[in-house]
Amino acid sequence: MLTKEELPECPVATTVQLIGSKWKLLILRNLLQRPWRFNEMKKTLEGISQKVLTDSLRSMEADGLITRTVYPEVPPRVEYALSDLGQSMRPIIKAMEEWGISYKQQL
Repeated sequence: MLTKEELPECPVATTVQLIGSKWKLLILRNLLQRPWRFNEMKKTLEGISQKVLTDSLRSMEADGLITRTVYPEVPPRVEYALSDLGQSMRPIIKAMEEWGISYKQQL
């Protein structure tokens, strides 16, 4: 997680830095529904590479937006879920969804 000094001064730039990539937004969208396993998430994100998904999940975990739970099973089962901080992004994603619906209706 970055320190306050490492984050941009502008709050919008801070938000963009944390969730501004296409893939992070789509990962958040999925995780708002329920916890996901890596491979099932990869299947729903058409076009994402394993490396980009891994890097995005690691970055979001480091920023405190998601949690990673490893279950002591063979083979190990890993689930990703939104943290409380990640859950606080719900209104932002919902507003983006509503705007997208409105935009598509105007076309």
